Amino acid sequence: MPIQRLTGVNIKPEAGFKAVKAALVEKFKVTGKVDPFMRALARAADHALLNVWRLCQLPPSLVLAAVGGFGRGELAPHSDLDILILLPADPDASLTAKLEAFIGMAWDFGLEISSSVRTIAQCVEAASQDITVQTALLEARRIGGDAALFKQFTKGFNEVLDTHAFFQAKQLEMQQRHAKFQESPYSLEPNCKESPGGLRDLQLILWLTRTAGFGQNWHELEIRSQLTAREARELRRNELFLKTLRARLHILAGRRQDVLAFDFQTQLAESFDYRATPAKRASEQMMRRYYWAAKAVTQLTPILLQNIEAHLFPKTSGISHRLSERFAEKQGLIEITQDDLYQREPDAILETFLLCERTPGVTGLATRTLRALYNARNVMNQEWRRAPQNRQCFLEILQLSHNSIEHASTAHALALMNQTSVLGRYLLSFWRIVGQMQHDLYHVYTVDQHILMVLRNLHRFGVAEHAHEYPSCSQLMMNFERPWVLMIAALFHDIAKGQGGDHSILGMAEAQRFCREHKLAAEDAKLIIWLVEHHLTMSRVAQKQDTSDPQVVKRFADQVQTERQLTALYLLTVADIRGTSPKVWNAWKGKLLEDLYRVTLNTLGGVQPNTHSALALRKEQALTLLQQHLIPQGAFQAFWEQLDIAYFLRHDAPDIAWQTHALYLYLETPRPIVRARRSPLGEGVQVLVYMKDQTDLFAGICSYFDSHALSVLDARIHTTRHGYALDSFFVTHAYTELDENTHKATQDELHDYDQITARIEQQLTRHLASAKPLPLPSPGRLARQSRTFPSTPRIHLRADENGQYYILSLSTNDRPGLLYAIAHILASHQISLHAARINTLGERVEDFFLLAGAKLADNRQQIQLETELLRAIAV
Repeated sequence: MPIQRLTGVNIKPEAGFKAVKAALVEKFKVTGKVDPFMRALARAADHALLNVWRLCQLPPSLVLAAVGGFGRGELAPHSDLDILILLPADPDASLTAKLEAFIGMAWDFGLEISSSVRTIAQCVEAASQDITVQTALLEARRIGGDAALFKQFTKGFNEVLDTHAFFQAKQLEMQQRHAKFQESPYSLEPNCKESPGGLRDLQLILWLTRTAGFGQNWHELEIRSQLTAREARELRRNELFLKTLRARLHILAGRRQDVLAFDFQTQLAESFDYRATPAKRASEQMMRRYYWAAKAVTQLTPILLQNIEAHLFPKTSGISHRLSERFAEKQGLIEITQDDLYQREPDAILETFLLCERTPGVTGLATRTLRALYNARNVMNQEWRRAPQNRQCFLEILQLSHNSIEHASTAHALALMNQTSVLGRYLLSFWRIVGQMQHDLYHVYTVDQHILMVLRNLHRFGVAEHAHEYPSCSQLMMNFERPWVLMIAALFHDIAKGQGGDHSILGMAEAQRFCREHKLAAEDAKLIIWLVEHHLTMSRVAQKQDTSDPQVVKRFADQVQTERQLTALYLLTVADIRGTSPKVWNAWKGKLLEDLYRVTLNTLGGVQPNTHSALALRKEQALTLLQQHLIPQGAFQAFWEQLDIAYFLRHDAPDIAWQTHALYLYLETPRPIVRARRSPLGEGVQVLVYMKDQTDLFAGICSYFDSHALSVLDARIHTTRHGYALDSFFVTHAYTELDENTHKATQDELHDYDQITARIEQQLTRHLASAKPLPLPSPGRLARQSRTFPSTPRIHLRADENGQYYILSLSTNDRPGLLYAIAHILASHQISLHAARINTLGERVEDFFLLAGAKLADNRQQIQLETELLRAIAV
């Protein structure tokens, strides 16, 4: 077919691919129509590749196929041409030479190809081992060659495609990709393809809907009722914008460029006909359009993901627990009970997010809720904002605080409100900074995302599982009265950016109005307003002034006036700096701020910050209990010096005293120390293990519990400063409806606690000292209730704030041997456990692990680990 018919441009037939591409680019600059442009570019590449294919006289029994994005029949200006050469059998030397000539000639003709040469069997094998290959082959399209062989390949590939495994693997891949971008689409230099809300998210949805049989485009999803007409229209509109943006970025850069770097933003904006105004740069206007597009994608993709999951895993997707007449909890998601709830009762909108905080185990919103919120914008008006019940509910969202990982935080609830556009409709001052850029090298997020990061950081200060990240801040937050005032101050500290003038002064006025409208107590309102006004002061003094000068410290002390204001400002400042960029915070800045805090505290006439803290009180209570055993303080001081803040925050005084009493004489013991006692809570046994830490220690302990039918209901894993494991477990006997006859005997035996604790101490000590190889986990049988009400297994693995450890959280139905199965996989990957929190909530478990290991830094190894864990917990 003539090149003019293929591409729609008037150009000489003998022109090469580069000339055709240049002509298409010029046409695109005039029309701005991206889909015809990308399709024409793909057709031109097809034509050029076929010409080279014929010139090289390759056998007709082969297939030349496009894969990946090229396989979709779309091509961005500087994307690689991903091709597959499909062979009926392994090539001989002659064919190999021709294939090498084809690849070389393609490059000579200006075709930047990325090629693979495989038989059908090799394709299937590669796809089974690598999800990236599998995804690329999913979109394979024949360009030329043997149609029968390509049909055979398609049939063979589809036969081995496991839709369920593909869905889970792509979800894990998406989680990993989002984590790389801090879970946020609001970076100041986002990747328009890979960032959350970018083109990759849209492509992923279509891959999954295709394999699930829902359709291959937005129109087909609308026809099959997976999307409403409005949702399909919004996705199509934003997809077109993102494609156009990426295509123009490639053209401007003259190469493959997906990051919207500052260098290109102004030119890119002008290509969209954005023009600078006295109030906004052209680039700011364009980037705000980008952020709103990314936000729409992040709002709508969870709806489709949940629909696909419900279709693929129906047994675990339809179970819900009714919370009230208006709400239910469905697989850890808040679901409304009627589709028109928000239209009838607008006050239920904010209650949704309050329930997210109040309900243990909830991580987000169900499809039904997300869709209703998306269509409830008309009721979020001035009357709704001013309604007393809504103001009270919003205040409760801010004031509700939890110091555990079982509940969603205020920061998480506000992030959900921002994602669903509810926060900006309730606080119009917040709506103005959604997508607002910050033109400096200090911030890497938009203003709204920065505020949410600061809120998240404040929350983490109060959670024991994160105490290792900022020990001094965690210590102070645990003792801070009404910490929600810090959350409100954080919400408003940058809310006036972009308005012109001093944002601290303008923000102070916004905070003052909020406190008045929400009827906050004068003392709390005063602190919030003061923090917003002075939120930059401590950072300036610590980093730009000589804090060894008593006059500098005296002036700063005069500004902060009280210990409470000083502590609040210190906590907000650390959270603020940490929320600007993952790279801005360092130990030097932390020391400057902490030193300024301590010297100012002394100047104010205060005492050392830990004297009246919850931590100090806990130590004092434990000391009192130890004195009852006639143990002098000096005898166990060396032992306590090896325990960090996180240990004392995770354990109450009686546990600290019991463990200290049991272990202080064995500080550097070469052999395992095991102690057991009847649980202070009543039924069950508390087991303490202390020995030199090793990678498979946790798995070894769990293997003993598993082999002796002991179920772990709670575990607290700790590593001392000198490398010893100090682990405690709350265990009971595991049984199911299959062994009712043995249950009574087991319970009778459990009441003889002296006998059972002595046996555990002896057996577990021998077990750990023997250093035998770990046995293979045995598949445990789900309890009857778990089989009736299965829970969707979920895992999430991400790096912690300091990049020192990785945080693994998982939830699934409980079963015998589950914890050992998890521990065995971690040990097999040489992953060491630094801390853990095991929670068994009825028939469900919610576990948290702090991990370290070289393999965690490798993306492929991460996905392999996640896949194995998901397979293990899904049994």
